[in-house]
Amino acid sequence: MSAVHDKRGVAILGIYVADLAFRAAHMPDVGQTIAGSGFAMGPGGKGSNQAVAAARAGADVTFISTLGRDSFGDNALALWRGDGITPRVKQVDTHPTGAAFIYLNEKNGDNAIIVVSGAASLIGVADVDAAADDIAAARVFVIQLEQPADAALRGLQIARAAGTLTVFNPAPALPFDDAVYPLCDFITPNEHEAAILTGLPVTNLDEARAAGDAFLARGVGCALITLGSQGALLHSATESVLIAPFNAGPVLETTGAGDAFNGGFAAALAEGATPKEAARFAAALAAISVTRAGTAPSMPQRADVDALLAKA
Repeated sequence: MSAVHDKRGVAILGIYVADLAFRAAHMPDVGQTIAGSGFAMGPGGKGSNQAVAAARAGADVTFISTLGRDSFGDNALALWRGDGITPRVKQVDTHPTGAAFIYLNEKNGDNAIIVVSGAASLIGVADVDAAADDIAAARVFVIQLEQPADAALRGLQIARAAGTLTVFNPAPALPFDDAVYPLCDFITPNEHEAAILTGLPVTNLDEARAAGDAFLARGVGCALITLGSQGALLHSATESVLIAPFNAGPVLETTGAGDAFNGGFAAALAEGATPKEAARFAAALAAISVTRAGTAPSMPQRADVDALLAKA
């Protein structure tokens, strides 16, 4: 077991997918080919996005995942190399790297998405066990629910046994073992995920506090519920504080804001920030990200976040 003072950085278990976005006037019918008006390919996957956010915020980041041995996998490795992220990644020949087809209506912005997790669907308990040293050495460990839930549970078990802080971002809000809750120092749903998981409405601060109490009753140490333009509620047995949102400029795209928030929160915790300080740092980082296009490409550098915090 690593002593707390020896721990450093952030370990994240999650997936990478290549986002393939097509703009057109409408979806083609079966058997029809139409001309589109735009195309973009970029990095995606909640875990990978969070790793980029944490690394650009100054954290020493290890990312645990599985990729195919293909060009999309090469793109993922190049992305992480460029941001100084250490990949603890297995590559396989049997499955391709994950990808998402994203249709965007060029007139009103409506979208339709098909996600194939590909090689990341193979992430299992054995893969997490193989990365146990990285999890134990980290000060903060982060999971989501895009990889198989049993792998997430195993990662939390390893982290808890090693005294590593655990952050569970329950996105998407899929079913998982209730044994996960007592292993979470922090759970970080948005208002929609909190409502699904607790069965309670979460449309205002009082309702968010009730949802926070429901998470605490299940064994979570602290609930950090993001509430969009209302900010974020940090709710534990000892404090219940609304973290006010930051204004970093006109909002361009909110995709990836949750990943920005979680990556920033983990990075600040890894530096020794209090939960309130870390949540405020996360809110500032997310506020900058939504003024930029894309998910991983929108994540700001540490200096940008510090400058926004200094102005507040």
